[in-house]
Amino acid sequence: MTMSNLNIEQLLSKQESLAVIGLGYVGLPIALAFARKLKVVGFDINADRIALMNRGIDPSNELDSEAFEGCDITFTHQLSDLDSVSFYIVAVPTPIDDSNLPDLKPLLSATESVAKSLKKGDCVVFESTVYPGCTEEDCIPILEKVSGLKYNEDFFVGYSPERINPGDKVHTLQNVVKVVSGSTPEALEAVAQVYEMVVDAGVHRAPTIKVAEAAKIIENTQRDVNIALINELSIIFNKLNINTYDVLEAAGTKWNFLKFSPGLVGGHCIGVDPYYLTHRAQQAGYHSKVITSGRYVNDSMGFYIAKQAVKRVIAQGKIIQEARALIMGTTFKEDVSDIRNSKVIDIVNELKSFQMSVDLVDPHASSEEMMHEYGVGLIEQPGTQYDAIIVAVNHREYAALDEPYFKGLLKDGQGVFIDVKGIYKGKINSLVYWSL
Repeated sequence: MTMSNLNIEQLLSKQESLAVIGLGYVGLPIALAFARKLKVVGFDINADRIALMNRGIDPSNELDSEAFEGCDITFTHQLSDLDSVSFYIVAVPTPIDDSNLPDLKPLLSATESVAKSLKKGDCVVFESTVYPGCTEEDCIPILEKVSGLKYNEDFFVGYSPERINPGDKVHTLQNVVKVVSGSTPEALEAVAQVYEMVVDAGVHRAPTIKVAEAAKIIENTQRDVNIALINELSIIFNKLNINTYDVLEAAGTKWNFLKFSPGLVGGHCIGVDPYYLTHRAQQAGYHSKVITSGRYVNDSMGFYIAKQAVKRVIAQGKIIQEARALIMGTTFKEDVSDIRNSKVIDIVNELKSFQMSVDLVDPHASSEEMMHEYGVGLIEQPGTQYDAIIVAVNHREYAALDEPYFKGLLKDGQGVFIDVKGIYKGKINSLVYWSL
């Protein structure tokens, strides 16, 4: 059997369906994009999320209700609904565990679910970020074992890494080039044709699945290492009493200077993916030096920021065990609701280790999710009588706030103001100001 048995025409005529497995911030936009052209089954194991999507609500708060209009899609958490599917896209999370090692459980579980419905001629495309070799070494054996079918004879596999950026309305699925790969030349062509239906920017055909896996993982690793360099520079410049943003502004006038800024590196991409690569490198007998050093710097920034706040509160003559701090912003990046792997919690935990009292506010995050994930909730509105304010995430709602507003939250209108992303540079004059 060859890939020609997967008839693209059958997808276009809606005799066969396309399924997206995992409907988070990556999977849902893909599913809805395809549902404007094809018959789509959107599968997620979370029944509560499925109920929301059936009402036209994106649980990730990335898409509005209009994104669901005109879509031929069935949202389900029932495996039996995958029986009509011939083309599968797996877009589940690939997190790390407490030891910073790859946690493939969601991916392997989703692969097993797909394998139960797999038929002759079907194609499975993985979008989850993995280390090079994972698709062929970890996923395909499960597809073969559970389905009883033979790889590249009965079914085919592709890998097309996701490039969706949460909160970004400019770089969308449609207008960012999609890297595609396939297990045979025919599979590659079929995968490319399917994605070309929804990606206006076109596709890049990678020569192998491993190349496509590696391309994805170095995209985020490159950003991580570059941000780590700037974070380390900000630590050095702090010791030298130089403003990091002034330095970056000056250096940025050169045409080939790479424009990165210091900050917390969390979320499920930049703060996670490099660990997949260093794990695979270790298995291959190489201990990564540059990447692991960068990870160490970025993972320690929350504790560094908290210590800078504590030092300045103590310098104000305050008893640290009686001091109160307000942290504004708890999500992993600006203008999103996702709090998973947010490094703001490192600031919270470090402040609490000094017995400081900490309040958290965020216009986008859910207090229930914060409590479930980290054991700390949010307050509706900031109180007053704080000794320190830390603006940790540059949400758009914070951009217009001014010094009088912050002074109104501080005890006697005085205190420490920590501006993690430097968004109030030059606007805070009478408070003790510090930024990365």
